[in-house]
Amino acid sequence: MPKIRHVALICNVSRPYDRRIIAGIARYVREVGTWSLYAEEDPVQKLPDLPTWHGDGIIADFDDKKVAAALKGVKIPIVGIGGGRGWYEPDSEIPYFHTDNTSIASLAARHLLDRGLSRFAYCGYSPTRVNVWSSERGRVFKQTVEEAGFSCSMYTGRRAVARRWADLQRGLSEWLALLERPVGLMACNDARARHVLEACRTIGARVPDDVAVVGVDNDEIMCELSRPSLTSVEQGTIRMGYEAAALLDKLMAGRKPRKRKYLVEPDGVVARQSTDILAVEDPQVRRAIRFIREHACEGIRLRDVLAQVDVSCSTLAKRFRTILGRTIHGEIQRVQVERAKHLLGTTGLPIREVARKAGFNYLQYMTTVFRQATGCTPAQYRKRIAS
Repeated sequence: MPKIRHVALICNVSRPYDRRIIAGIARYVREVGTWSLYAEEDPVQKLPDLPTWHGDGIIADFDDKKVAAALKGVKIPIVGIGGGRGWYEPDSEIPYFHTDNTSIASLAARHLLDRGLSRFAYCGYSPTRVNVWSSERGRVFKQTVEEAGFSCSMYTGRRAVARRWADLQRGLSEWLALLERPVGLMACNDARARHVLEACRTIGARVPDDVAVVGVDNDEIMCELSRPSLTSVEQGTIRMGYEAAALLDKLMAGRKPRKRKYLVEPDGVVARQSTDILAVEDPQVRRAIRFIREHACEGIRLRDVLAQVDVSCSTLAKRFRTILGRTIHGEIQRVQVERAKHLLGTTGLPIREVARKAGFNYLQYMTTVFRQATGCTPAQYRKRIAS
C-alpha cells in the first residue's frame, strides 16, 4: 500500500494568486491520491505547530515574511512559491516557483497594441519588498510599447491601503483624467484593475472606448463581476501549483531537485469586454480588421477581406503594415492561432478538429503556423497547459 504523505499548504487563500496555485496542487493530489493535507484559511493557523507536526513536506508562500521566518531551519522538504522575490533568499537551498513577469507584461502590451491603440499607461503599486513583480511588469510594459514607437504614462500612487478608499481613488482619478484618450492601460493585477474601473466611472471615462483595461491573475469570478468584464492575463498559476506539488513529491521520495528556481510562463490573455475596442482611425483598415477578427476562423482569404473595403490590395497592405506592423495574411493567421490556443486549452477536441474550427484546411499547415507563432506544436502546447 502506498505511503500516505502529510503535506502542509501554507498559502494565503484570500489571494487569487494563491487560490489558483492551490487548484493546481489539488489537481496533482487527485491524481496521486496519497497525500494528507494541512491547509487552514485562518491567517493565524495557516502555519502548523512545526515542533509537534510530524509532516513529510511543505509548500509555502514566500511572499509572507512570517512564513519565511518560521521555515528557517526546518529539515523536511520544502517547495516555495511567490511573485519572484518577497522573502525568498536568493541563496536559499529551497526550490522556488515564481511567475514570469517579463512575459506577462509583454502579453498585455501586445494585446493592447493589437487593438490599434497608440497611447498607453501602466497602473501599479508603490514598491515594497513583496510586490517587486509590480515594478517589473511596469518596466517591461513600458519598454514594449516604447519599442513599438509609443509612449507610456506610469502611476503607482501613495502606499494607501484599500480601507482608505477615497484617498486611493482620488489620486488615481486625477491621473486618469489627465491621460489622452483612447488609451490602453495595463494594471499590475486584477485588484488594481478594478481600482482603475471604479476611477473611470468616477471621471466619466468609458471602458473600453476611452480606456481599455487589462489586468493580471484571471480571477474569473471577479473578472466577470467587474463592469465591464475584465480582460486579464492568466499567469499559469494552476500549472505552477501542479509542478510545485510534483517536485515536492520527488523531494519527499529522496530525490534531488535539478535546479533551485523555476520560472513559470503565463498561459495567455483571456479577453473580455474591457478591451473590446478597435482604436484604428483609418476606416478601411478598421473595417478589414473587424471582418478578419469575426471571420478568420471560417477559412477566409485575402480576396474576402478586399471585398469589404474600397481600396486596392496594395493600398490596404501598406496601411496594415503601417498601423499594425504586419500583413493582412499575418493578421488572419494571428486570429486563427489565438482561436486554436483557446480550443487546445479549454476543450478535449482532437487536434485535427481544432485545426478545422480555427480555419485551417490542413492539420500540418496549422502545426507549421502554430509553431512559428508559439515556438511549440499544438500537441506540446496542450500538454503544457494541462500540466
